[in-house]
Amino acid sequence: MTTVLIVGAGPTGLTLAVELARRGVPFRLIEAAEGPQRGSRGKGVQPRTIEVFESLGVADRVISNGRFAMPMRMVAPDGTETVRSGEPPELRGRPDVPYTTSLITPEWRIEEALRDRLAQLGGVVEFGAALTAFEQTDSGVTATIDKAGVDETVAVDWLVGADGGHSVVRKHSRIAFEGETREEVRMLVADVAVDGLDRDAWYMWSSAEGPVTLCPLPSTTIFQYQAGVGPGQKSVELSLANLQETLERRTGRTDLRLHEPEWATLWRANIRLVTSYRDRRVFLAGDAAHIHSPAGGQGMNTGIQDAYNLGWKLAAVAAGAAPALLDSYEAERRPVAAGVLTLSNARLAQAITDNALVGKRDASTLQLDVGYRGSALARDDRGDDDTLRAGDRAPDATELRTVDGTRRLFDLTREGAFTLIAFGAAPELAATPAGLRMLRVVAEPNGPGELADTAGNLAAAYGPTDRTLVLIRPDGYIGLISDAGDAASASAYLTGIGAGSFA
Repeated sequence: MTTVLIVGAGPTGLTLAVELARRGVPFRLIEAAEGPQRGSRGKGVQPRTIEVFESLGVADRVISNGRFAMPMRMVAPDGTETVRSGEPPELRGRPDVPYTTSLITPEWRIEEALRDRLAQLGGVVEFGAALTAFEQTDSGVTATIDKAGVDETVAVDWLVGADGGHSVVRKHSRIAFEGETREEVRMLVADVAVDGLDRDAWYMWSSAEGPVTLCPLPSTTIFQYQAGVGPGQKSVELSLANLQETLERRTGRTDLRLHEPEWATLWRANIRLVTSYRDRRVFLAGDAAHIHSPAGGQGMNTGIQDAYNLGWKLAAVAAGAAPALLDSYEAERRPVAAGVLTLSNARLAQAITDNALVGKRDASTLQLDVGYRGSALARDDRGDDDTLRAGDRAPDATELRTVDGTRRLFDLTREGAFTLIAFGAAPELAATPAGLRMLRVVAEPNGPGELADTAGNLAAAYGPTDRTLVLIRPDGYIGLISDAGDAASASAYLTGIGAGSFA
């Protein structure tokens, strides 16, 4: 029997499929489109998402097709140029943060990498397969799938809608999608080849009529073209002629020649969030649950991290954990989406004020500070003023010596299991769940699971006592910290995952 039916094979659905595939959970991934989607669409991958991709085994592929910290060349109406580049100063040289700037790469490259990884794990995308109806009971979901005009009925335990802003799953579930469509905020977006422009930077011109940008897309020969369309502005055609004329008017440059667009769309500002991420056995993720302004580059990244949060929980329940674990998905992810909407809305307002399409770069958009403090899955005995608390992203640490050589902490935790780090004596757990990884900090490693914090980077990141226990969740967040070395609490936490006792 198929355990999970995933509807939608964009970055969110693919991330969930890869996560389930590597955990051995039977699933099907269907996509109404006949093949992979064209167009660059989202192009900014944030550092936290790259950490997720490391765990899924696609980070190297995605990075090889992208560019970190692409310079932004801002050209004012008088021709004055300002170049923005580099990483946030507060993150520079930090051993707890392996990636400090966003990566520019077209969204289709991310999907390509995830599809190939899925194929390596034995999974497949079923293109040309559309969900047309479903019914659910207390024990499962019965879905109808249309393939080339032929209906198929499939029974599953869980259904996940990752099928975008026009989600069939959301509409059929009658979950409200609250927010607004701002018709006065529109943008021409196209993928075009350009003659006469270097690929050394992301070019942005401002003018009285509105901004226009050309961003070179790494691993391709094309640029992503964006031009803001103001209220009442009539030049909204997606033709080459209109794109060229708009570029010339706003830049004053007649030496730049665009080629016929490979893909183009008229984007409108849709800003919405569902009232609920779940209806019993049906879940929503990605754009099906939240739609953001592209300001700040948050939308795609938030969807990928929805899937990463949900994936390990579905797998745990499929393996026997209490279904109540799934209640934590909405409790953790909906507040994140609400916060991202607030951030992207503020960035959009600033972009409109500045007559620009891209705002400033800083640490607020990197998603490294996204966390789940206050979640039912976050427990510690630290005070409110402590820098690192349960629910936070687990920091990385470099220069850890093991019997197998020098490693990063993320090298040791990327397999996606619970990891218990002991900074003191080895804890005596009431039970050791299958798959739990045990790490112990020692002066000199002599066996598996032992590591020496040779540069003090682990201690700097976690601020431990000589008895501290840290339990890292499968998705790289801290589930528990006990500076008192309370092994009973760690045992109770792990037992609670199975028993559904999260209070």
